[in-house]
Amino acid sequence: MDAACVAAFCAMIASMNRIALLLVCVLAWLPANSAAAEKPGEASIVFVGDVMVAETPGELIAKGVDPFLPFQPILRAHDIRIGNLECTVATGGKAEAKPYTFRADPAVLPLLARHFDAMSLANNHSGDFGKAAFAEQLGLMKQAGLPYFGGGVDATEAHAPWIVERNGLRIALLGYLEFKPRSFEADAHRPGVAWSGEDDRVIEDIIAARTVHHADIVIPYMHWGWEEEAQPSPRLRAFARRMIDAGADMVVGGHPHVTQGAETYKGKPIVYSLGNFLFNGFDTEATTTGWVLSLRVGREGVREWRTHVARLDANGVPHPAIDAASPCGVAGDPAVRQCKGTP
Repeated sequence: MDAACVAAFCAMIASMNRIALLLVCVLAWLPANSAAAEKPGEASIVFVGDVMVAETPGELIAKGVDPFLPFQPILRAHDIRIGNLECTVATGGKAEAKPYTFRADPAVLPLLARHFDAMSLANNHSGDFGKAAFAEQLGLMKQAGLPYFGGGVDATEAHAPWIVERNGLRIALLGYLEFKPRSFEADAHRPGVAWSGEDDRVIEDIIAARTVHHADIVIPYMHWGWEEEAQPSPRLRAFARRMIDAGADMVVGGHPHVTQGAETYKGKPIVYSLGNFLFNGFDTEATTTGWVLSLRVGREGVREWRTHVARLDANGVPHPAIDAASPCGVAGDPAVRQCKGTP
């Protein structure tokens, strides 16, 4: 065996060891056999940041590479797996006049459906190829058995929560875009995403998730803030707290392509930005570092939560960084803690 083959073999073994260690850490933190054995009154949820399956990630998938494999153990260990689908998935449409537009081949959908239970569509790339392409995407996702939220055939569907039941809990997830262009917004007769610039509408949706949809847990997943800013703005902090006052059990955010810190308000967690998860084209430490958010919920709210650090390689593929510290906490914590390795 030549030197190149030996090096490749060693790298593969090292990668397998990292994945095995990650699985040990996840299973140590989650309830035994969390995703497989039902525990009445408790469910586990995992959120990842921006998932962009066009360009290099899409090319890898077309070649049979699974870019989610390094994080498969943590995804599989949860009852509900959520990501933000940061591109259009369609065959038609014309690119909008904006700096970056992303359109993925519909052939990526079976892989997404294998790793995720639902995707948020509330982002600034869902409309990259126009309303017709977005409508095509909605139909393709339904055919693939991949639920979505934060977008729809009209404003009513876009603002409706995705309701899922696990282990006796009824969970509502909402998605909103608060970054230009607003032309991607759904209206009464056209498809698009749910817009969060009208704060009162978001608050009404959160309240309705409880009163109309009878959800035990309500979590809005926001697409907000300015790109590459390390801290959330006063506007985001104020609105996150208003959502919790309205009944949200937690607020999760994304869009800036960097992580933005976390805090607690009235004992409930706010994670302002998860950063990138699967996304090529970035080369700074901040933009190639993301968080994967893992939480346990009960009827009373979020019981425990922690983030896991993801490092993106040159192809935009995420890999676990077990030794890196990141935010975590338990119910009622007055402040955010830092966790790493085995919890």
